[in-house]
Amino acid sequence: MSEELDVVFLGINDAGMRIYEWLCERDGISVHSLLTTKDQLTVVPEVEPDYLISCGYRHIVPKEILDVPKEACLNLHPAYLPYNRGANPNVWSIVEGTQAGVTLHHMDASIDTGDIVAQREVDVDFADSGKDLYKRLEDAQVELFTDVWPEVEEGTAPQVEQKREAGTYHETAEFQELCELSPEEEVTVKELVNRLRALTFPPHDNARIEIDGETYYVEVDIQPESS
Repeated sequence: MSEELDVVFLGINDAGMRIYEWLCERDGISVHSLLTTKDQLTVVPEVEPDYLISCGYRHIVPKEILDVPKEACLNLHPAYLPYNRGANPNVWSIVEGTQAGVTLHHMDASIDTGDIVAQREVDVDFADSGKDLYKRLEDAQVELFTDVWPEVEEGTAPQVEQKREAGTYHETAEFQELCELSPEEEVTVKELVNRLRALTFPPHDNARIEIDGETYYVEVDIQPESS
């Protein structure tokens, strides 16, 4: 039996690339592949790795693939599970006021519902935009993974069951609805500001409103008085 741990990595975003590069440089690990598309998953049964590691991968991994790795399939999710399963967790933490954070968890056939290995809270300030929080969550994912991975290697990492009936879940369609601002909608000032700052993610145009047949894009820039 090889002394090295065989890993197949799934990812595409900045945090995923940083973790992938960290694993590639770590002694005792052989990272066979970096997969970013769904059709590349055929590599997993060919390699039969010890671990499947995911960070920033945008596709659901079918059960027949999850059953292949000898040790575990682990995913990093930029949310404090069970809150904000699914898409755009940085946005919903701001809009709904749920705890922001990052979680390393086992992958299962559902979305972000597997047993939790480790997680870490991330603070949210009223001046944060969606982009500010997104970047902070990316950094926290890298820090959490590199801190916990030695325990994963040693087989001493915790495994805590999630309560599936708890928490929140959001789909991409809900984010798209959030971007559409209605001139007739009545909300409190704080609710509107939270929504706009959550959707502020330059250079992307997210929040939009139509006035007299013309579409306008809206961003906010919040600065504390002390700055």
